[in-house]
Amino acid sequence: MFSKILIANRGEIALRILRAARELGLKTVAVYSESDRNSLHTMLADEKYCIGPAKASESYLNIPNLLTVAEITKSDAIHPGYGFLAENPRFAEICETSGITFIGPPASIIRLMGDKNRARQEMAKAKLPVIPGSEKVIEEISEAKKVAQKIGYPVIIKAAAGGGGKGMRIARSPQHLEEQFPIAQNEAKSAFGDPSLYIEKYLANARHIEIQVVGDKKGNVIVFGERECSVQRKYQKVIEETPSPFVDERLRKKMMSAVEDAAKYIGYESLGTFEFLVDENKKFYFMEANTRVQVEHPITEIVYGINLVKAQIRAASGEKVTFPFELEMRGHAIECRINAEDPATFAPSPGRIDFLVLPGGEGIRVDSAAYGGWQIPPDYDSLVAKIIAYAPNRQLAIKKMQTALEMTTIVGVKTNIPLHLSILSNTDFIRGDYNTQFLEKFLQKNGEPK
Repeated sequence: MFSKILIANRGEIALRILRAARELGLKTVAVYSESDRNSLHTMLADEKYCIGPAKASESYLNIPNLLTVAEITKSDAIHPGYGFLAENPRFAEICETSGITFIGPPASIIRLMGDKNRARQEMAKAKLPVIPGSEKVIEEISEAKKVAQKIGYPVIIKAAAGGGGKGMRIARSPQHLEEQFPIAQNEAKSAFGDPSLYIEKYLANARHIEIQVVGDKKGNVIVFGERECSVQRKYQKVIEETPSPFVDERLRKKMMSAVEDAAKYIGYESLGTFEFLVDENKKFYFMEANTRVQVEHPITEIVYGINLVKAQIRAASGEKVTFPFELEMRGHAIECRINAEDPATFAPSPGRIDFLVLPGGEGIRVDSAAYGGWQIPPDYDSLVAKIIAYAPNRQLAIKKMQTALEMTTIVGVKTNIPLHLSILSNTDFIRGDYNTQFLEKFLQKNGEPK
């Protein structure tokens, strides 16, 4: 096991890693930008070092600065969290070359799954069903039109090196494809430095379902039940829950078995998530795999009674990942992402939190780095807290979440709590009758949440 971990991230995920490391008896090193000087993870870590200005490229993405701190502090491992350098194969390679363990998959796996088109091809070889689409990167609109004509409209254009919804555009006709293709190229180049695109058949009314895995260096892979992630805006998840109200036991076992085989086929290590679209007939199609800890991992932890981040650290240290009890999903968990944003326009709302009361009580978990007096910087994502509700069944979990949100008080910045409350009281959501188009249609119908 390691003796000291450098946490190459900020906010709630930095705190989450810090707690897991402390439970394992490990020392922690916090790094921070100048705008994060007063963040909670800097106050609670054993050591802390400023690594640059607020701009992420000069701080959290500054590999030389991170490695310098790791060397000075004699850290033997780096945990990248999510975002920033978490899925950067070059960073993983540099860490290993420097004699520091990167807490994540090997660079080869990150590189494979980061190339969305190549990942699709490899998963097809592993017998995972994939959505019909281009077999190679598309560079010209003429190629795009040929592929779209073959698989049929509508199609979705995706950044080959992408993630998080960036560089994604839907085209419903040849003319629409001509308009959207260059826009997607520009978005992909701006976000990832790579304008490469591929094209898939667009599945309307589909569910976004993901399967969590953890693999160790000994070839063992553990697969967990699904998370439902269909409530999303512009491909950004808003509410997640487990188990899915749509997935039955037969489909669950089929997906878990397929993911286990695919993960073993590529030799997957560390935490990871295989993401799927599931159509109305419960046929599932591989979309992509995220080679990191997911924002929504707490709901899986709660229904299984486990700690995934500790398992990830243990796997990276070379231990066989096991749990001292039979893994079984129990109850129901829902996560709401509380963002500092205008609930009507979704514009970021950075600023000072003047007063803060977060919920608690039985079945409520809050992952947050916020506190009263904290200045939310405009330089990073707007996540303030993740509120997770757990209950014996879905109906009770929804009610518990509504109560938790109503008892949350955040003064000084706007948040999307009104939107969450509106969704949770929606009849279709309560019935579990929703898909990836739900939120878009909900907003068109209901307008600004009150």
